[in-house]
Amino acid sequence: MGKSTAKRPASSTQPPSKKRKLSNTQPSKASKATKKKTSIKETIDIPEVRVEEDDVDLSDQDLELLDAYGGAVNFLNSLDRKGISRSKPETERLRQLHKPIRKAPVNDDLPSLDSHDEDEGPWDSEIGDIDLSGEDSDDSEQHSSDPDADAPDDFDSDVEMPYEVAPRKHRRPPASEEPGHEKLPIKLMDGKIQKTGRNAAPISADPPSEDSEDQSDNEQPVRDDAATGARFGRLAVVDVLENKSRRVKIKVAKDQIANICQEIVSDPENSLTLLKRLHTFSLTSVSTPTHLEPVPNDPIIQKLALLSQLAVYKDIIPGYRIRSLTDKEKAEKVSQAVERTREFEQGLVSVYQNYLQTLERELKARNELYETVLQCICTLLTELLHFNFRINLMSCVVAQLSKKSWSETSQLCLDTLIKVFREDLTGTASLEVVRLLNRMIKEKRFNVHPAVLSSLLHLRLKSELDVRASESQADKAPPVRSKGRDAARRAKGKSSGQPHLSKKALKALKENKEIEREFREAEAEIDKEERALVQTETLKLLFVLYFGILKNPKPTPLLPAALEGIVKYAHLVNVNFFRDLMKVLRGLITSEEEPGDSLDGVSMVRHRLLCIVTAFELLSGQGEALNMDLSDFISHLYAIIPPLALMSAFDARPELPGTTGKLHAHSVTSLADMLFKTLHIVFSPRTLGSTAPAWRSAAFAKRLLGSCMHWPAPVIVRTLSFVQGLMVKDPRLQAMLSTEDRTFDGVYRPDLDDPQLANPFGTCLWEVYALGNGHPDAQVRKEAGNFLAGFA
Repeated sequence: MGKSTAKRPASSTQPPSKKRKLSNTQPSKASKATKKKTSIKETIDIPEVRVEEDDVDLSDQDLELLDAYGGAVNFLNSLDRKGISRSKPETERLRQLHKPIRKAPVNDDLPSLDSHDEDEGPWDSEIGDIDLSGEDSDDSEQHSSDPDADAPDDFDSDVEMPYEVAPRKHRRPPASEEPGHEKLPIKLMDGKIQKTGRNAAPISADPPSEDSEDQSDNEQPVRDDAATGARFGRLAVVDVLENKSRRVKIKVAKDQIANICQEIVSDPENSLTLLKRLHTFSLTSVSTPTHLEPVPNDPIIQKLALLSQLAVYKDIIPGYRIRSLTDKEKAEKVSQAVERTREFEQGLVSVYQNYLQTLERELKARNELYETVLQCICTLLTELLHFNFRINLMSCVVAQLSKKSWSETSQLCLDTLIKVFREDLTGTASLEVVRLLNRMIKEKRFNVHPAVLSSLLHLRLKSELDVRASESQADKAPPVRSKGRDAARRAKGKSSGQPHLSKKALKALKENKEIEREFREAEAEIDKEERALVQTETLKLLFVLYFGILKNPKPTPLLPAALEGIVKYAHLVNVNFFRDLMKVLRGLITSEEEPGDSLDGVSMVRHRLLCIVTAFELLSGQGEALNMDLSDFISHLYAIIPPLALMSAFDARPELPGTTGKLHAHSVTSLADMLFKTLHIVFSPRTLGSTAPAWRSAAFAKRLLGSCMHWPAPVIVRTLSFVQGLMVKDPRLQAMLSTEDRTFDGVYRPDLDDPQLANPFGTCLWEVYALGNGHPDAQVRKEAGNFLAGFA
């Protein structure tokens, strides 16, 4: 038989599987739980104990106790019998049944616990799946439409950053507790524990508001800056100014200002913040980011702050001018020391500018700080003339001199300008002041006080500028010789102004010149050529102002000061202007004699004397080459003498109109001083080139002696001395001392104002005998006796 190819049928009986076997051998969990559940009792039976009334035997003592405390056990009747009898498993079951369901936080950034398990793939940021084109894909729309869908792709670890950056919230103590932290207790010798109280709460510039806890964690707390807030162990400026007691407020501010100034002076380069804080105390009102409502400042605190800043800046400001950095200088790399110095210099200029702006604002307000502010400005101008913003300081001072009235503050400003003129070595500062004064006087149409113009007499031009003023340059420049011309002369064998130098010698010469220039800059030497050019420009502005006052159709109070200035700087005036200037002076003398003149007699005589002095001063120097006739000026001087005999205040020094304080000597010169100054100039041999004619000297001697009979004793002594000098120069005048009868050519005419027509030799000087014999003053009698004895 062959082998059968059919498969063998499987046995009908199969062994039981392991799963089935386990199920048959072990009971299920559900059956165990059911069995256990059926075995748990919900309640525990409480046995009842019945007491027969006959068995109760209470004594009298028990009855009294029951009556006294029976009411205290009445709570046993209100007990929950069902709750007491409930078993522990039943109690736990009921607790789980009524347990409250907690809702998940809405803004929870953490993923849920069921969002990831082992069956899912690894977490991936899936950056490549983001559509950068800005168009929403279908998947994004599907996820956005389903609010319950999880979005693990949007998870960002930076979301937790606001929580980490937010400040820690401290528990606020109840209102009943004292502020501050509780100190550690101490143990006494007897073992008792004693509390030591609480620390004082730190003083804050801005008290916490009630709704500060409701702010979001992302908002940073608002703080005051270092210039106004509570810094450096000091109270905030607002807290100091809000003190109700003025005495305490001023004391606290004074102490803080003093400490700040001490720290600034000790270390200026690291004290820019302290300078800003010191400046805050000088403001009219102070407001901070945490205190937006301005707090008014006390004027006394403002004065202390302004004067303290003045003292600090005088100490810490360097001795050079600070300029702003260029873009190239800002871009280049420098060392840390240079960078620190630059930062300090630029910060110092900024803070100093704020201080000057405050001074200017308070000066224009004209409040009770006016005098203090003006004193600070004048001190800064004189002490820190080399530093920045000096033109602003000059403008403030010049603006105070633009009024016709005069006061102590005006005198302070005038003294400041005079000090600037005297201490200016380069002449640049003087040029800036003259420009401001020139513009101010022209804008006011010459209606300013004469003392303002008199301050220009203190310019350092007469002693330092030893050159003739020109329209183009101070002095003639040396001729420029070209190198090719010198080489051609040397080739012909002729001498040249410059020797031949090789290339090596020329290079060495150039290097030496560069080194010498650097040495001059290091030694801060004043360039004489540059100073001469600056002072020439100053002189031009000066004479433009003077000539404008002289050519004004109506005489102004500034005319005497202008004439004094021309007299002082006459040797610097260009000769080309002399003829026009003399014409103007003649017109001034003639116009003042016209009726209806607004000037009084004293002012008219003063102006005429100044015009005569100016004319003779102009022609006594370089004007001698013009050979101009000044006989008309001498005739005007001769005519002035008789009216002077009728002036009561001839020897007094009158104050200028609107002047309350004393001025400088040049501004209060008396008429007597001006008269004798003019007489000495007119009869000076240097002025006329030789001795004056005899008839002129005799005419002036007779008129002076006749007028001095009405003058004070000191003026009489000066007159006798002057006439004696005339007789010494010209002995022919001694014949007029003789009182004997003699023959004369003509008759003396005292009524004529021309000394050439007066015929003075037709009379005698009898006034000398009258003064020597009958004058009440002993000094006058003695001087007259000496006069006669000298020519006996």
